[in-house]
Amino acid sequence: MTRRPTTTLRNRNPEARDPVTFARAEAVCPDAQIAASLSRHFGLDLVDYDAVRQAHRDAFRRMAAAFGNTLGEKAVGMHFQRLVAALVGSAFNAGSFYTQKVTEARDLTAKLQNDYRDEGRQSAYGFESRAQRARHFAAKLGLQAYAQLAAADGAIAAYAEITGETWKPYEALTETSQSVDRQAAAAELTAFGNN
Repeated sequence: MTRRPTTTLRNRNPEARDPVTFARAEAVCPDAQIAASLSRHFGLDLVDYDAVRQAHRDAFRRMAAAFGNTLGEKAVGMHFQRLVAALVGSAFNAGSFYTQKVTEARDLTAKLQNDYRDEGRQSAYGFESRAQRARHFAAKLGLQAYAQLAAADGAIAAYAEITGETWKPYEALTETSQSVDRQAAAAELTAFGNN
């Protein structure tokens, strides 16, 4: 019996996963127009994007103020970089799940419509309500993703105010860049002579 190789952190390609940026989260989350449409058509509460964004922005500023002078500039940047990354990742995951559920809802609805066209077959009992539930669930997820996007947006705005820098997702050094760094370090050490 041959064993399948297990994937470890050591043999994963660090470049295989793209970092989760705010733009990627925006691409999978509903925008303001779609969120308003979901709210109107499904009778769900509309998300106040600006209020959610501002609340998260204010929360981050209060957190930064609470540290006082305890953390150095670099530590503050690293701490808030991670917090923002968590919110952006959360919005991206929520948007991805929403997109998946929209696809499922469309497939169920299309199947139901095809069943109605086929006069020789009856649609399965309860299938219509199942498709309707799938559409409603996808709509709720869409508004949740939109709210999480607003939270990430506010966190990014606060990060810029706190650190003076534009937030970017953390990217681990690849083996190539580590090799270049090692070569540069070795070259700098030769400047000290052979002492």
